Amino acid sequence: MELGDYCTGIQHIGIPTDDMDKTVSFYQSIGFREALGTVNEKEHARVEFLQNGNLMLETYESKNVSRKTGAIDHFCIDVRDIKKVYEYLKSHGFQMLETEIQFLPFWEHGVQFINILGPNGEKIEFSQKLWLCKVNMKE
Repeated sequence: MELGDYCTGIQHIGIPTDDMDKTVSFYQSIGFREALGTVNEKEHARVEFLQNGNLMLETYESKNVSRKTGAIDHFCIDVRDIKKVYEYLKSHGFQMLETEIQFLPFWEHGVQFINILGPNGEKIEFSQKLWLCKVNMKE
């Protein structure tokens, strides 16, 4: 198995904000539309997915906004099988940022994801949107 066999492209780019309304307004002014507005209950933070064509931004409330060039928090790679990707990353010694696959109830059926740390301190998320049914995390 090669990791690339399960990756289908960039799913989204994560941008933290301390002013959600201003951020949404800005991106709408350059052609983005709201694809999903939700709340990350675990973080008690508002989340907005904004889309322009095939480019998706995930902007979310954070108290730790650096306001410096290069302050994008993470980029996310869309995957077909999060369990196989997790096994690959773990077995190949990548620096995992979680000890197990995570779940958030975003989109219609939720997402499962895992993050690793890149060589420059960047977070790289691998995420699978759950389309047909909710997946039991204990499987």
